[in-house]
Amino acid sequence: MAKTLKLYYDLMSQPSRALYIFLEKTQIPYERCPTSLAKGQHMTDEFKAINRFQKVPCIVDKDLHLAESVAILRYLAREYKFPDHWYPSDCRKQARVDEYMEWQHHNTRAACALYFRYMWLQPKLSGAKINPETAEKFKEQMEACLDFIEQEYLGKENKFLTSNDISVADLLAACEIEQPKIAGYDPCAGRPNLAAWMARVREATNPYYDEAHKLVYKIAPENVPKPKL
Repeated sequence: MAKTLKLYYDLMSQPSRALYIFLEKTQIPYERCPTSLAKGQHMTDEFKAINRFQKVPCIVDKDLHLAESVAILRYLAREYKFPDHWYPSDCRKQARVDEYMEWQHHNTRAACALYFRYMWLQPKLSGAKINPETAEKFKEQMEACLDFIEQEYLGKENKFLTSNDISVADLLAACEIEQPKIAGYDPCAGRPNLAAWMARVREATNPYYDEAHKLVYKIAPENVPKPKL
């Protein structure tokens, strides 16, 4: 099959990693288009012609230019063939995956990203000092989200977030939860269900999971447990 699909991504971006793992694992033919956020490649006029929002990830498929990871995943489910468990055709199973993908915007994604940005990214980019009270607030918000996932999503009989089969919801969640490791926080500490689930997601998607997270594991400090690559 000819490669008409292009993925623009940066593996420091959580949803970029999720899409990268998904495309590699499902073997959907695509062209890799790495786009460096650190070098500002997403802010050029050339990239604006690719994605009007000037963010990654995004795709180009023939004449379609599409941003937002959830929208991209749903588009791929309509246009390409891959194992049904990733985005179930069964209405009720699909609804559970959709439920997580909508919930995560203001929970997993927001909470983990805010903590990472405040504790690691902003000081690195601007030299901004960390306010302990603000840091604690972001940490509490993130931990409340992680505890909810530990108890409500993973405290049941399911091996994965929405069923006993891995889905795109698991990829989005795992890639977000990996991010705070860069800031020195271990999301699995004291959360056995989360730790076991993360291991299952990694095992089910390797070697692509480790490929996508190679830089994350390299940057994360030594006190944060991470797989040996």
